[in-house]
Amino acid sequence: MPLSPSIVNIFVGNLAWGVDDVALREAFEAHGVVERAKVVHDRETGRSRGFGFVEMPNHEEATAALENMEGKDLMGREIRCNESEARERR
Repeated sequence: MPLSPSIVNIFVGNLAWGVDDVALREAFEAHGVVERAKVVHDRETGRSRGFGFVEMPNHEEATAALENMEGKDLMGREIRCNESEARERR
């Protein structure tokens, strides 16, 4: 199912190992509505791969989140944020 064209998909890198979906969602909800927050895990070990994605339905809120979250400390690590290209979910 393709993402809605109005949803902004944000790549979030350099995540601390302790960051889970809930912590990622809460960090970005300070800047607006979060449709989905997902930390990517290794299929074999189940351990975080150190990055994730946040989907925000409001473009202005997503832009504010990108600007405000870039380089911010989240559980001891400075995260990196970029708008990513939308992909179809598998």
